[in-house]
Amino acid sequence: MPSIRIVLVEPLHDGNVGAIARAMKNFGLEELVLVRPCAVGEEAVKRSMHAVDVLKNARTVFTEEEALKGADYVVATSGIDTSNDRKFPRISMAPEAFAEKVKDFGGTVAVLFGREDFGLDNDLVKRCDFLVTIPANPLYPIMNISHAAAVLFYVLHSRDAVKLGPNKASEMEVGKLNEYFSRLLDVINYPEYKKVKTCVMFRRLMARAMPSAWEFHTLMGILDGAIDAGELAAEKDGSKE
Repeated sequence: MPSIRIVLVEPLHDGNVGAIARAMKNFGLEELVLVRPCAVGEEAVKRSMHAVDVLKNARTVFTEEEALKGADYVVATSGIDTSNDRKFPRISMAPEAFAEKVKDFGGTVAVLFGREDFGLDNDLVKRCDFLVTIPANPLYPIMNISHAAAVLFYVLHSRDAVKLGPNKASEMEVGKLNEYFSRLLDVINYPEYKKVKTCVMFRRLMARAMPSAWEFHTLMGILDGAIDAGELAAEKDGSKE
């Protein structure tokens, strides 16, 4: 899954910045970059609601080059359907097509939103790899920037282009849990004839639970401590004999 960076180029209204931060939080996006923004004040904080962390962690830069540094793909957004390649520098695609294209990509994708009054300039659009447009009523196709952002974020999330939730424990880490569980059974002298079935049960339990990395480290700490305590107790018992 890609790392998605949201870039707002010269946003004019801090309320929109806050609303976009809120939409980012709704759909699991964290990286926000502001290029030559308006003053971001109380209105932005108010509209960000529980996404104040996204707002406070946003980077402010003065050039598009700074905002795009390290990005593998750059995506422009527009409220205008650019289906005629004679008139426009890029042919646009719908959010669903864009999400399908990037969902298996492992790099960083920067998604650009332009000023509320005239969007992104053509020179910047030409530098982008893709152009995304949300199909809307042709009589009134231009959406509020925060609404358009929310639609795009939702599509990215629904197509699994954005990863939500905690990092899952790796296959190797789950294997370690199974190994330590087996060792614990040995330490507590668990009946040998029951051990195989019990280990299989534990593996199935871990597979269903899909533990996070944090849960893995917590469980490993418990198992490791129990094994050490059991081995120490066995040593003391042996020394008494």
